[in-house]
Amino acid sequence: MENVIEVKDVWKSFKTVQAVKGLNLSIPKGQFVALLGPNGAGKTTLVEMIEGIQKPDRGEITIMGRKWRGHEDELHRVIGLSLQETRFIDKLRVTETLMLFSSFFNLGRKRVEEIIDIVGLRDKTRSYVVNLSGGQRQRLALGISLLNSPSILLLDEPTTGLDPNARREIWEILWSLKENSNTSMILTTHYMEEAENLCDYIVIMDHGVILREGTRKQLLEEENGEKVIEFSVSRGLIPESINAEGVPFRIHRDLSGEKGTVVLSQFESELPELVAYLRSRNINLSHLESRRKTLDDLFIELTGRKIDE
Repeated sequence: MENVIEVKDVWKSFKTVQAVKGLNLSIPKGQFVALLGPNGAGKTTLVEMIEGIQKPDRGEITIMGRKWRGHEDELHRVIGLSLQETRFIDKLRVTETLMLFSSFFNLGRKRVEEIIDIVGLRDKTRSYVVNLSGGQRQRLALGISLLNSPSILLLDEPTTGLDPNARREIWEILWSLKENSNTSMILTTHYMEEAENLCDYIVIMDHGVILREGTRKQLLEEENGEKVIEFSVSRGLIPESINAEGVPFRIHRDLSGEKGTVVLSQFESELPELVAYLRSRNINLSHLESRRKTLDDLFIELTGRKIDE
């Protein structure tokens, strides 16, 4: 399958912060890819280098076989992008805003009308941008990124700060795009559910490196039957030394110290051992349940913390 984006051994630092550390990534044509990680993981820096906004200190990025230098006009025409925060001219109407951006690509009114319907802003065409809700502004930003029918769509946390209904509206637009085009997409997010629902391939990042990547099934290793055990203590707290050297289980202790999570690969044999171990540490349980592994659990395994901690 043809790769539309190739990132090879890319490094980027800002003063004393090493934001991206030797990343390698390939994005095939038509694939929706999530860059998943907390704030500070390096997601935005990577996307800005792919967009041509930042230049790598070392390494190479090619877009559809071309480097940015010397091919700027060509690549701008095949990329659509929406940054974390898009600033509009408040006293322009929705249609006027779309017409302004469409003029950059020599597109006419017909494409603007198509975009208005795609992003569901037909009843807001004469509204001033300043009067739009947060979700409507994000749909407008997404519409602008789609004006030039891009081969590559780059979205940097497009639903951050939106309520669940507004977030779902963005998802529905992207689901439709996925079904009806060959557009490749990179989506940065710190929402596990968003990555799972929208993307074929998930790249988990933290502190400038890729910790794990693959399809959801590959990441969760569903075939090996791992189970997640969650438990609460009836009194006292889980000690911070619960994962001291030599202990048989890696237990994630939440910030309150009242709840713990552990992944078991051999459920039937390891569960009794876990209960016995907790009892040996004078940890009295008030609640214990098992469930299938999620991306949240995988992130905890990889980093020792939740994605939003």
